[in-house]
Amino acid sequence: MMLPLALLVLAGLTAAIAPRLLPGTAWADREPVLALWVWQCVVAAVLLCCGLAMALSAAGAWEAVRGHVFASAPRGVVEAYALQGYGPWAGTVAGVLACGGAWTAAMLAREVWAARARHRQRRAEMLVRSPRLPGETPAEDRLVVLEGERPDAWWLPGPEPRLVVTTGALRRLDRRQLDAVLAHEQGHARARHDWLLHCSSALANGFPQVPVFAAFRDQMHRLVELAADDTASRRFGRLTIALALVELNEDRGVFGPCPTPPAQVSQRVDRLLSPAPRLSPAHRLRLTAAAALVPVVPLLLAFVPALRVLG
Repeated sequence: MMLPLALLVLAGLTAAIAPRLLPGTAWADREPVLALWVWQCVVAAVLLCCGLAMALSAAGAWEAVRGHVFASAPRGVVEAYALQGYGPWAGTVAGVLACGGAWTAAMLAREVWAARARHRQRRAEMLVRSPRLPGETPAEDRLVVLEGERPDAWWLPGPEPRLVVTTGALRRLDRRQLDAVLAHEQGHARARHDWLLHCSSALANGFPQVPVFAAFRDQMHRLVELAADDTASRRFGRLTIALALVELNEDRGVFGPCPTPPAQVSQRVDRLLSPAPRLSPAHRLRLTAAAALVPVVPLLLAFVPALRVLG
């Protein structure tokens, strides 16, 4: 029973330490895409620890599960795990972890269902405000212009994705700024940031007491915007996208001495106007490789008995 407990301890330590270390890293704002990768690797490691602990505990509690988990393993490997000695608590631990996995899946399904319901509602409202013309066929990159005084632009995902912009934004933005805003929204779509937000929200809502999941959700909402800003700025320049953000948000109270949510807009503008130098390619490669190794640690821990026998 020591191996499942060691995996759970590793998951607990990672879940407690990561939210204290990662948000304070100085390079995250300089490399938001890399920061997104690091956070995903950390959360994957926590989930992997729990999944491996569940599988080993279930294998120790029930012969049928053991036959599936160690179906193709040599006899010596099975004996190395000493599954018969896991004791009566193995079934309880496996059951609790299985319930946690089922709860995670339910939260993700609920999050996706709620998001799709919101998208269907917004799509229906959009069709009322901007009905499709006779003979007009849906196009994947169709741009929809809505009448509205408030300057705004957003990406509406779904089976027929749409880029939506209001007439208020068309009046506020010049051509280059509008193209930069649309490139920002297309950056979200190409990177599938909506799925990152769904997964992070599902974990945070399903397990509100786990610090790493709450920090994961908060950081995803921040980093996906920075990554999309960088996507747009590479094509149209940082000044262009910064000015576009100001034009779209200056009437919403997000600037000034007492900004109101979403106050991170002002931080995004400051970042665009005063960019810090990017990390060197070698440094980025090292961080990418180090992050990729984080989920490997629980795998190595789980396979230590087997590796000893086979080695």
